[in-house]
Amino acid sequence: MTEKYRPSCWSEVVAQPKAVAMLQRLSERGFGGRAFWITGQSGTGKTTIARLIAAEVADPHCTIEIDASELTTERAREFSYSMRLYGLGKGGRAFIVNEAHGLRAQQIRQLEVILEPAGGMREHVVWIFTTTTEGEKNLFEGNENPSPLLSRCIEVRLSRQGLAKPMAEAVQAIARAEGLDGQDIARYVRLMADNANNMRRALQRVESGEMLG
Repeated sequence: MTEKYRPSCWSEVVAQPKAVAMLQRLSERGFGGRAFWITGQSGTGKTTIARLIAAEVADPHCTIEIDASELTTERAREFSYSMRLYGLGKGGRAFIVNEAHGLRAQQIRQLEVILEPAGGMREHVVWIFTTTTEGEKNLFEGNENPSPLLSRCIEVRLSRQGLAKPMAEAVQAIARAEGLDGQDIARYVRLMADNANNMRRALQRVESGEMLG
């Protein structure tokens, strides 16, 4: 159910108006040739926003989404080579790296080169990193300095405030669409609080029938 109702456009993103407004302004100039570093607590829209950014640059078959643990030295080399080539359809290529706080020293140093124009970054390419870890202190294991990598990225920090009510309304609307609604909005607000405003977890509980009368 989470994937079925994942936002497919900026207007459908829930409870992140500042981040969406910033990205829409950047979108007017194009996302290609940029890297993004998206931070936010679990279930607040990091992957959704990453995919929306990628979709403006590349078709699905030219978008690669992996976890940081999967970004081996060899795969990073493959990605660096593919960045030289235009993709089919929209012409772009997009790379999404989730759990980016798990990047290791060798990966970080490769990315620092890849994200420079001289190292392979092109106007038809976008990189997006997502992580639940905010700030630079202790971001990576092994005391690796994050500054050189983060300085190559546009930071998108998702809000932690004011999430409960808009998320509760969105979850209730989905519950109604699925015939799983039997509670008032106050119960959905409590549901969000119980799940630390993690919309994915809240939808799992709705799917289990918890919100039926």
